[in-house]
Amino acid sequence: MSINFGSKRIVVGAHYGLRDWLAQRVTAALMALFTLLVLAQVIFNKGPIGYDKWAGIFATQWMKALTFAIIIALLYHAWLGMRELFMDYIKPVGLRLSMQVFAMVWLVACAGWGIQVLWRL
Repeated sequence: MSINFGSKRIVVGAHYGLRDWLAQRVTAALMALFTLLVLAQVIFNKGPIGYDKWAGIFATQWMKALTFAIIIALLYHAWLGMRELFMDYIKPVGLRLSMQVFAMVWLVACAGWGIQVLWRL
């Protein structure tokens, strides 16, 4: 006797599920840890915080590399959220595609600007 549970289901569209959920949590945790690191450096820095001390926090090579990684994590985190919003709430395909392209261009431009500011310090 054979039990048929139906055909194998093929999921299309926003089928990223656990991977994207986990990526959002990991990138959020990385950004939170980075924020705590920067806050610790600001709090334990002696004297008033001016441009020189603020730029000094980001002047070391390891801090620039870490900040670069966090900018990329922020870019990915924001993209995952925007993509899910567009896929869930924007039903016309042309409008959704246009908004996704605009969001990608905007996020890459913001990341480029952030990296430019970082490496100019």
